[in-house]
Amino acid sequence: MAKVNLSGMSVEALMDLRKRVDETLHKRRAEIEKQLDRMGAIAVVVRGGGSVLKGKKVPPKYRGPSGETWAGRGAKPRWLVAAIKRGKKLDDFLIDKSARKRRRKRRSKR
Repeated sequence: MAKVNLSGMSVEALMDLRKRVDETLHKRRAEIEKQLDRMGAIAVVVRGGGSVLKGKKVPPKYRGPSGETWAGRGAKPRWLVAAIKRGKKLDDFLIDKSARKRRRKRRSKR
């Protein structure tokens, strides 16, 4: 394939090149999907990767006077906001680290 000097191209030429690349990619994708259909394979489209941590539970970091807890993620709960307005400090609600449940460490696969 010939090398193209992109920095020396005009904006119009770059837009044309982009259009041709998109068309070629769409054609190639259609060909591959037809081949998969002929083979009986199910085409799965994977789009973007979400965060690995999304949906993972974390141990609570703060505990309120009535036993309610907060992990320290997201918006502050109403009970905490109200207590801070009354003059309390965020550190007053910290759960002692030694009292928290110990999380199991994963063993590395070797």
